[in-house]
Amino acid sequence: MADIGLGTSLLHVDDPWADVHVAPAIAVTSTYRAVENEPSDWSDWNPENPSTLVYSRYTQNVSTRVEKIIGALHEGHAITYASGLAASYAALVYLRPKRIAITGGYHGVHTTIGVYKQSRDVDVPIIDLDDDFQEGDIAWVETPLNPTGEARDIQYYADKVHGAGGKLIVDATFAPPPLQNPLKWGADLVLHSATKYLGGHSDILSGVLVVKTAEEWRKLWDHRTFLGNTMGSLESWLLLRSLRTLHLRIPRQSQTATALATWLHELTTIPKGQSMYGIPGGLVVRVHHASLQDKTKFDPATQLTGGYGATFAITLAGAAEAKMLPSRLHYWITATSLGGVESLIEYRLRTDPGSDPCLLRLSVGVEDLKDLKNDLTQGLIAVASLVGPPCHHVPLDLAILQH
Repeated sequence: MADIGLGTSLLHVDDPWADVHVAPAIAVTSTYRAVENEPSDWSDWNPENPSTLVYSRYTQNVSTRVEKIIGALHEGHAITYASGLAASYAALVYLRPKRIAITGGYHGVHTTIGVYKQSRDVDVPIIDLDDDFQEGDIAWVETPLNPTGEARDIQYYADKVHGAGGKLIVDATFAPPPLQNPLKWGADLVLHSATKYLGGHSDILSGVLVVKTAEEWRKLWDHRTFLGNTMGSLESWLLLRSLRTLHLRIPRQSQTATALATWLHELTTIPKGQSMYGIPGGLVVRVHHASLQDKTKFDPATQLTGGYGATFAITLAGAAEAKMLPSRLHYWITATSLGGVESLIEYRLRTDPGSDPCLLRLSVGVEDLKDLKNDLTQGLIAVASLVGPPCHHVPLDLAILQH
């Protein structure tokens, strides 16, 4: 297809797989009728570009269209899974690492790695991303980072692990295209929990891996077929629908989140005993966001070429205030997860036992900036009178962000 804009690509890159339906029909069948012109030699059948459909665990029309769109977004080859963690497990099976370098990030991935290790008859050591790498290692880099939204330098870790003979997988869930494309910065695999921004409506579970070549894609497809972790038909349809508006949703969420982070950071400068917008100094202690992190060694803007992520975190002065704030808001829904059109706020310790007890994660939706800002203002004022114990904040390893 000719060089076209992002919005046009999201609407039309899958046109070769379209039929008479303008809005694609949901394919609920598990199997397909044999046709007269089936391949005489099935070894020539290409599941990435199927000439006919056989069985829905192999592929089906709507999921193929989804994969074509996400692949085009990354200038690579995308394959879908039943969830983000299913995609994570598939990546481990595909890479068969000797060791895994991972530091922080989504706690669910750490648990999935633990499950994978149980399937191996040899130990698979876990090392830190700042440790020295060896041949056969994989570096598992999540960027932007959950729950803070701060960015890591993909090119730095690509050079480091490739120099040792290893591979780099980047979990880019917090910043899908058009914000960043990790393949351009040296990633070997890109992981997305499509449940989040790619899905964008809090109504599906889905995962995606993106690789550089058709040969890599075919190997992943072979594994997926017999692991059985294929994305469902309804989820495929919902994800295809959501991708049509990705170019409208993601930049808006990014812009609103960056403006909110800047404003909230301003609140951290209020001296104790004074107030701003009615919010007392000392209540908002820190704002975590890629736009605000130290840029001495690495400027996230060079990597996040389409804008900063729309999920970030704030640290309040006390645990009582942090627990109370979500229930004092009107437009921010108290729930875990992120990336939907509605704004969510979560007391992170509720689902992540290792989190700072004074930290809140904010996922910015598509509401108007002024309304989200006003809602946070009244909520912070409402909890300001609470007297909670001071937090012993979990230190962030800043070195990991500054390479």
